[in-house]
Amino acid sequence: MARFEGTAGYIATDELKAAVDAAVALERPLLIKGEPGTGKTVLAYELARAFDAPLITWHIKSTTKAHNGLYEYDAVSRLRDSQLGDPRVQEVRNYLKPGKLWEAFTSAQRPVLLIDEIDKADIEFPNDLLQELDRMEFYVHETGETIRAEIRPIVVITSNNEKELPDAFLRRCFFHYIRFPDAETMGRIVEAHYPGLKPRLVSEALRSFYDLRETPGLKKKPSTSELLDWLKLLMIEDIDPESLRGQGGKAIPQMYGALLKNEQDVHLFEKLAFLNRRDGARPGA
Repeated sequence: MARFEGTAGYIATDELKAAVDAAVALERPLLIKGEPGTGKTVLAYELARAFDAPLITWHIKSTTKAHNGLYEYDAVSRLRDSQLGDPRVQEVRNYLKPGKLWEAFTSAQRPVLLIDEIDKADIEFPNDLLQELDRMEFYVHETGETIRAEIRPIVVITSNNEKELPDAFLRRCFFHYIRFPDAETMGRIVEAHYPGLKPRLVSEALRSFYDLRETPGLKKKPSTSELLDWLKLLMIEDIDPESLRGQGGKAIPQMYGALLKNEQDVHLFEKLAFLNRRDGARPGA
């Protein structure tokens, strides 16, 4: 299979490209961690686009069980149909609903399987998938058949570090932590989303953005997606780049609702703005 080089809309670092290629070569699930908004989930979508592969997404919730990814057997419907004399009850397969792993294992083309936010589920969830992800097969008790992947899918697993994952599970994965983009990489990301944006606006916006992220006491640092939303607003409002100079860490940014997402951080910047005005008003300041 061809190597992953990123896509026009997804700027991948050399380290991330190497991690994808290693996971594919080793035929191991790629476990991705990183700050919210660093492109963990989007990576699977871009892999499918880059490799022209079908994408199968399994978004994990707190109530999700590992068996949901294999299949679900609707015994209640079968019992009801038997009471009604429905001939469908003779075939148990009529009451099996294939899960995402079943769908991935039986895909005619090598798919990308995204298991998104695995740490949202119960702590035993990863261990319950060990054998299926390792052997790429599982047994269906109701029909006595084994569902086996003839074409091994590319598996991408994301985690927000809400829970520690079991060691046995980690041993079976290739791990990569997506670091928050530096200013140069972020500039390339901005260019990919907003080609031809005024360089001065990008420069001043990035300066203000990174200053904001480094503000001591900030509860939630703004992410890449929030920066892109903010830039879009700055373009719509035709904000003068010079008006952004020196704002980071000293005043509430213009259109701050795109960047600050809780009242504690807004109050922090209101306090900083007050202190900055007070210090600026002192003689000789």
